[in-house]
Amino acid sequence: MKIYNGYKRLNENYTLMTDDYEFKMGNAYLKVGKDNQDAVFDVFFRKVPNGGGYAVMAGVDKIIEFIENLKFGEREIDYFKRAGYSDEFINYLKDFKFTGDIYAIPDGTPVFPNEPLITVKAPLFEAQVNETALLCLINGAMEHATGARRIIEAVPEGVGVMEFGARRADGVDAAIDASIYGIMAGCAGTSNVHAANMLNRKALGTMAHSFIESFDTELEAFIEFAKVYPDNATLLVDTYDTLKSGIPNAIKTFKYMEENGIPTDHIGIRIDSGDLAYLSKQARKMLDEAGFPQAKICLSNGLTAETIESLVQQGAKFDSLGVGDNISKPEGRMGCVYKEVALEEDGKFVPKIKVSNDTIKIVNPGFKKLYRAYDKDTGFAICDVMTEVGKPVKKDNLLIINPADNMKNKVINNFNLVELQRPIFKNGKLVYDDPTIEEKGKYCKDQMATIYEEVKRTKMPHEYYVDGTEEYVGMKNDLINKTRKLVLEGNK
Repeated sequence: MKIYNGYKRLNENYTLMTDDYEFKMGNAYLKVGKDNQDAVFDVFFRKVPNGGGYAVMAGVDKIIEFIENLKFGEREIDYFKRAGYSDEFINYLKDFKFTGDIYAIPDGTPVFPNEPLITVKAPLFEAQVNETALLCLINGAMEHATGARRIIEAVPEGVGVMEFGARRADGVDAAIDASIYGIMAGCAGTSNVHAANMLNRKALGTMAHSFIESFDTELEAFIEFAKVYPDNATLLVDTYDTLKSGIPNAIKTFKYMEENGIPTDHIGIRIDSGDLAYLSKQARKMLDEAGFPQAKICLSNGLTAETIESLVQQGAKFDSLGVGDNISKPEGRMGCVYKEVALEEDGKFVPKIKVSNDTIKIVNPGFKKLYRAYDKDTGFAICDVMTEVGKPVKKDNLLIINPADNMKNKVINNFNLVELQRPIFKNGKLVYDDPTIEEKGKYCKDQMATIYEEVKRTKMPHEYYVDGTEEYVGMKNDLINKTRKLVLEGNK
């Protein structure tokens, strides 16, 4: 079980964190003798949030803890007694244990629509009962990681991003997720002391306007703060008037520090309102002319990837950013879903499919392997390729086809294939050594560097290829046609 400096991520047994129909179906599986029939379910999303070109995988650590705690104790059994379930089903739950396999793409990996992020292979009820919790855990984690990485990608090299969003989050767990997965995605740290302690780190922060309002003058507040924190004398300069009051008083404070033998190696200002581009440029000029070129400038105030890019284009001057809202409460939702894709019949996994008139909702069927093809010369990711388990993939001259639009296809050469999913549980046993947050952060940075800039841009990103082999797409098309034929024949 993953422990964060003595803290568990999940403080409850969340076995009942699922929807009622999961148990209704489980009871029915038991009644008809299908409870031990193996099935394969995939977790995937259909569309990148915020119109982006990629998402970032996150939440494997929480999934591990959830599965390891998956059991029906007295409190859980009492619910089923009150709900009127049969003694047969209740006795089945008392002996319940997850015995299946789980495969997942590692945290920090850039991922794309309609590819399997997580695959669960287990007896039907064991697989089914996990649906709601897995989606809940993965959706939230990925939203925060993706939102944070969009910010990081927009920031110039060398500029640190502090995650400031706990107070904007939808609950305590979401605030912790924003901090942990924000750091995983590239943030320098967090203001959330609880999350920082979980990660055995020191929290980051400056001051609030209330501190300044608690003194007779802004200058007095600045000086007293600098005397207490000479190693982090970052002063919030927009309480009254940034250019006429805040920055002049910050300069007076820095001069006071010099005159009184207080080191000025770690001084700076934070601007939290107004025209950040204009104010930061004026602030830089004023600080330099006053003899404090070492003073750092931090900007905050509801920053998004788009506004950061705009600040850079306008020549804004800043050394760090404080970002809260768009990491702790990102606008876009992942919308991950959990769909059955294969069912064991006579010792083989038979592909299953959900067919819809809405093309985006047609599931990629089958028990699959997912590979990423990297260009041998540049190291950039070319595409992700799906194939059925046990089916080989050509190492050159590989024809890849969009499973949703067969007219979109191409042949690729000169590539290395890397399998994306890793085994997390085998036969109910944890077999994965979950990396530290530092290891995940480095991995995320390295993997993001393999994604073309055109895919990562915030506006109208290039669509990354998530394709299938010719054999795989042929299987899917045959299954669609077969399913539709059966529907037509059934309606005659």
